[in-house]
Amino acid sequence: MVKHDVKDITLARKGKLRIEWAAQEMPVLKSIAERFGRERPLKGIRVTACLHVTTETASLMETLKAGGAEITLCASNPLSTQDDAAASLVKNSGISVFAIKGEDTKTYYRHIRDALALRPQVTMDDGADVVSTLHKEGGPLLKGVIGGTEETTTGVIRLKAMADDGALRYPIIAVNDAYTKHLFDNRYGTGQSTLDGIVRATNRLIAGSAFVVSGYGWCGRGVAMRARGLGARVIVTEVDPLKALEATMDGYEVMPVRDAAKIGDIFVTATGDINVISSDCFRQMKDGAIVCNTGHFNVEIDIPGLRRLSKARRVIRDFVEEFTLKSGRRIYLLGEGRLVNLAAAEGHPSAVMDMSFANQALCAEFMVRNAKKLEKKVYSVPEKIDREIARLKLKAMDRKIDTLTPEQKKYLKSWEMGT
Repeated sequence: MVKHDVKDITLARKGKLRIEWAAQEMPVLKSIAERFGRERPLKGIRVTACLHVTTETASLMETLKAGGAEITLCASNPLSTQDDAAASLVKNSGISVFAIKGEDTKTYYRHIRDALALRPQVTMDDGADVVSTLHKEGGPLLKGVIGGTEETTTGVIRLKAMADDGALRYPIIAVNDAYTKHLFDNRYGTGQSTLDGIVRATNRLIAGSAFVVSGYGWCGRGVAMRARGLGARVIVTEVDPLKALEATMDGYEVMPVRDAAKIGDIFVTATGDINVISSDCFRQMKDGAIVCNTGHFNVEIDIPGLRRLSKARRVIRDFVEEFTLKSGRRIYLLGEGRLVNLAAAEGHPSAVMDMSFANQALCAEFMVRNAKKLEKKVYSVPEKIDREIARLKLKAMDRKIDTLTPEQKKYLKSWEMGT
């Protein structure tokens, strides 16, 4: 059996069935896996992936393996691992996995280093922790990398900052920037799975609640849309005037987070920044307020500040921690402030991850073929890949679209023809 560190290898049978269930809604990735199996574009390429270890991720790993890659996988978040999926990848797919749901920070980074022991040529990141670890430690491991991919908004921000500082040592494709990723995964995936996580953790009624969404990027848009669909009064907090204006035009209340803190029942952060919900906000919140995060890292909520304000703490339900403030008011933190959709639920539906992971697979292929031509910076997903994934998804959904006539093509390219 391949090297691994998973919770319980006997969970493999359950994991295999759940992976099969998820794969039924991933036809685009399936078609790529079939081609990869014939062409073997990743033959002999060593890939270290730091992703959420879920049933959907399992299909991506099997696709890369079909393409000839040698793979190690570790978790991109301590609470996002599905232990049965991890076990199945090891036992049934022969892929090295280092991930255990609930692992502490020390174990989390040890697992990243275990995965990097493969000496990767390609990295596949979800939050840029593998890239940052490689760059901090340097040495021969870093020299062997030809390129990588990054799937999250947070990770892309980090990598672009590295590139601007001249610190990035190899090219990265920003998978998150693909239309077939962020327009669907971030909006519909995050929207549905975040509400799923909140409801599973709390069993509270969303209808009639004051539901505060911090950040109106694609993830925030999705969360706001689904919360309104369940009957909530949705309040958006923003720092960007354009996004705040858009949220207003979309029919949401918009106000500073400190004002929203006084009236909110449920709070969700989706910004990628630090201390969005601060100690000052906790001081304003009503008794029983529920706070959670759907951004990549748990820094969006000032958890140390919440602890300092509290006189007592206890876990009252799975993934629900009660903080009793010195005033006697209670605030409930979900999933330790980590991604609530993966900490308390199962993450995005496989139908949207189909497109996200199709981007990952095709961008890995693109990187292997073009790495020598690329500079040490962050690249967008090639438009050809984005459109091909959209075409394959529509085909799988049995949707047909129009094509331009020669006359229409000529018109769009000309400037002479007016009204």
